[in-house]
Amino acid sequence: MNILQGVTLRHSKGERKGLARVHRYLIVKPKPLFHMKKYLSLVTFSHTIFAMPFAFIGFFLAVTTTNYQFNWVKLLLMLVCMVCARNSAMAFNRYLDRDVDAKNPRTKQRDIPAGRISPASALTFTIINCLLFITATWFINHLCFFLSPVALFVVLGYSATKRFTALCHLVLGLGLSLAPIGAYLVVTGQFALTPLFFSLAVLCWVSGFDIIYALQDVDFDRNEKLHSIPAYLGKTKALWLSTFLHVLSAVFVMLPAFFTPVSYPYYIGVVFFCIMLIYQHSVVKPNHQRYSERSFCRFVFG
Repeated sequence: MNILQGVTLRHSKGERKGLARVHRYLIVKPKPLFHMKKYLSLVTFSHTIFAMPFAFIGFFLAVTTTNYQFNWVKLLLMLVCMVCARNSAMAFNRYLDRDVDAKNPRTKQRDIPAGRISPASALTFTIINCLLFITATWFINHLCFFLSPVALFVVLGYSATKRFTALCHLVLGLGLSLAPIGAYLVVTGQFALTPLFFSLAVLCWVSGFDIIYALQDVDFDRNEKLHSIPAYLGKTKALWLSTFLHVLSAVFVMLPAFFTPVSYPYYIGVVFFCIMLIYQHSVVKPNHQRYSERSFCRFVFG
């Protein structure tokens, strides 16, 4: 029953207004949930899956190929680090690009330009996630803790690179490539060659896709003096470079099989990965901008 149905004429006008405000607070606007959804939208939280599989590969690679045992606490701490690092990177990107996003027809409906979240709130959210990330690394091991500022510098620094270099796509790839080697360090606290192959695969994979994604904004980037490989090389050459990076990614995915024992499912996964890369480039054309967005999202998010 609506709580206002119990209000009768014997209540004063002020009492009725007070009950109406309570009704709006409790029913119309559930504020905590409403604010949480805004922040999840700000960082497109569902896309966290983009790098998560490679983090799990790094974690379980360490568990299965070294003398270190599986530990639920470390797995949970790794997940906290992954989520917080990505949240901080995405929120800072939205904060730093708020003026550019407001001018771009493709991005003007993002949360800050649309007024759903203030720039100050986005920056506060970034700082909170950075602090949570560093705190989580403290409980993992000393190496992860000491390297945490370096990781944050990379993932946060990407947002500024498009203002001075066309290699910004590689910086984005570098940020996500920290997932496999970082997860390996969570377990072992030391570097190794095999997880580095997976990190290089992620670097090339993400960089190639970001080049494709940037095809949508070539004209806008040139007009706003923003840097990207498609704006610098043109669409056709940019797609060739993306193809080359994805070939390298496939090579780096294959290399671990020469350095550590793998089972048949791994080879099946490599074949599937390569097929998806080939399919991706078969549907992307330089003069069909909508294909770049459609194929990118379909490949990554199904």
